[in-house]
Amino acid sequence: MEFSEMIKIAASVVNPKDYSVYANGGSVGAALLTESGRVYSGICIDATCSLGFCAEHAAAAEMLKAGENRVVKMVAVRSETEILAPCGRCREFISQLHRDNYLTDVLLPSGEVKTLRELLPSDWKN
Repeated sequence: MEFSEMIKIAASVVNPKDYSVYANGGSVGAALLTESGRVYSGICIDATCSLGFCAEHAAAAEMLKAGENRVVKMVAVRSETEILAPCGRCREFISQLHRDNYLTDVLLPSGEVKTLRELLPSDWKN
């Protein structure tokens, strides 16, 4: 699957909403492609107490729920034209779900594709 298709999937779940005066979400969408060829999507949740989570975490939860853990490609977006780099927490989290996830291709805002290993150059696990 091409990143262009994954961007559309991630952008399709972007739908910013206020859930309460303390929480909002949906401003970022993510798509994870697994080695089986399935794509899992998720949205971010932001809470005043900082207990929210990133869209990549939500997509990973869906993936894990389905019994998968090897991510081949990942992308996060604010829209079909605004790609976001995964934060350090997301990079680390995805890298720990499968021993080969350090090979995951990540689309960056510049259009460049780097592996999680390249984004975690001094990774404590490798």
